[in-house]
Amino acid sequence: MFREKLALVPNLPGSYQMRNSDGVIIYVGKAKNLHRRISSYFNRTQTGKTAKMVSEITDFTYIVANSELEAFIMEINLIKEFNPKYNILLKDDKSYPYIEYISKPYPRVKVSRYLNIKKKDNKKLFGPYPNAYAARRIVNLLNRIYPLKKCEGKQKELCLYYHIHECLGYCSKKLNQTELEKMEKEILSFLNGNDKVLTNRLEAKMQEYSESLNFEMAMEMKKELEYIKIVMSKQKVELHDLINRDIFGYYFDKGYISIQIFFLRNGKLVGGKSDIFPIVSELEDDLEYYIAEFYSRHEIPKEILTTDNLNHEILENLISTHFLTPTRGPKKKLLEMAILNSKLNLERELELIKKDEYITEAANDELKNLLGLKHLYRIDLFDNSNLFGSFSVSGMVVFKNGRPSKKDYRKFKISMEKNDDYNTMREVIWRRYSRMKQEQSEIPDLILVDGGENQIRACKEILKDLDLKIMVCGLKKNDHHRTNDLVLESLEVIEIDRTSNLFHYLTRMQDEVHRFTINYHRTIRSKGSISSILDNVYGIGGKRKKELIKQYGSVNKMKQATVEELEKILPKEVAKNLYEFLKDFK
Repeated sequence: MFREKLALVPNLPGSYQMRNSDGVIIYVGKAKNLHRRISSYFNRTQTGKTAKMVSEITDFTYIVANSELEAFIMEINLIKEFNPKYNILLKDDKSYPYIEYISKPYPRVKVSRYLNIKKKDNKKLFGPYPNAYAARRIVNLLNRIYPLKKCEGKQKELCLYYHIHECLGYCSKKLNQTELEKMEKEILSFLNGNDKVLTNRLEAKMQEYSESLNFEMAMEMKKELEYIKIVMSKQKVELHDLINRDIFGYYFDKGYISIQIFFLRNGKLVGGKSDIFPIVSELEDDLEYYIAEFYSRHEIPKEILTTDNLNHEILENLISTHFLTPTRGPKKKLLEMAILNSKLNLERELELIKKDEYITEAANDELKNLLGLKHLYRIDLFDNSNLFGSFSVSGMVVFKNGRPSKKDYRKFKISMEKNDDYNTMREVIWRRYSRMKQEQSEIPDLILVDGGENQIRACKEILKDLDLKIMVCGLKKNDHHRTNDLVLESLEVIEIDRTSNLFHYLTRMQDEVHRFTINYHRTIRSKGSISSILDNVYGIGGKRKKELIKQYGSVNKMKQATVEELEKILPKEVAKNLYEFLKDFK
């Protein structure tokens, strides 16, 4: 089919793009030799995921590069731009949490995501912590044991933390530099792996509380001591050179690759990450792309241990660190341990993964055929909910290739003051797709709305105004709030077999969008989201919001205030608006 076009492909490095019948890019790859690589898809029998991809290819394009490194960079940029369905997409779009120690102007510790950390000389990072709970608990413990600064900004008066001996009074007291240096030395020593520093402190505190007959606090300290010992016991010291390094091991079998990454920080194994996914191109190419993409959102260590079949020169140029394949000693044992773990993970999970993929893809194909669609890759789902009887919110979730794509999820605060599903849907669809059209971002193959005729009509009206041709269907629930029927664009109602994969697939998607929207409600209701609640009251901007939070601290305390008390901060009409809004808040 491509014989004539393939004959013209040069034997040069570059990036190639596989396209389907609509001209959509479904895979982007790189090659040292474009002719050899592109031909390999069509001159041999393919299996598994590769065979499925090849069956959808109707055309290909390519861009010649000056070097393999340039082709690699081109590949990465094109994947980010077009988000092809068959390329490896990292399952976690968040970086791991780190403990951040800030020394100036005041000593503080906090949990931060790597991508959100601004690099400054007065900050030190410790991690990563694959277990976010462990990172938060350690930070909370350090704040209790050491008198670090805990409040934001500079207060006019000494706060409660100072009076309970959990702060040195940084805002208004002259500080003892010797005491500060000693505290910093102990904290950094602990975060570098010396757990004895903190366990000694905890034992002393426990003894102090026991002697003062404060047995409740003594028991708390005992629990914290036990937790720290458990955490530290899992960090087996493997190397003693204190170099931060990652170990990449993998195992390939039956068209799937299993990756195991170990994180070593200051000689201790602090955690790891594992992934399993199908390979559709050359094993080394997909693995190299995975590594490059992984370090675009995670800390780059001083050294990375990998197998010798990867192109270390290209990876070092792209990631700016040292890649090494150890041949003996403890480093080799670490790499072998990572490879063994990746093998065991694949053997344990492969059948479940293949079964899940088969069921999901079969259900997605069934839905595609039922609706008469040529392709069904991306599905956007919407759910509108009412809060407090007058304020509406909406959630959108996205499924790609039958699986949630959480980085594409969106939340909406609706501007209308009353419950109106029809106009809520119009507003949300307009806001979402007018922006997507303006930004020329990925448009879905299908929109599913949580409801029937009204929601579909509202959605179609806006799409028509935007000149977007996207199929819209509705998911209706029965009296027990469970998925019941599929409503087509023509408003025909299709009853789905309750035992079918398609029914479970639709139910899963509907449950996910409902869960996402409900969690948004809970976030707004939570004490920590007082700021989000105040965003919903007309007349309250950033400055007034800060003053209210400073004065009351929580929604419950604000609810107890009279209009007259609120008027000390807000204009009369705004105070009334807030008072009336809070009356309905539960």
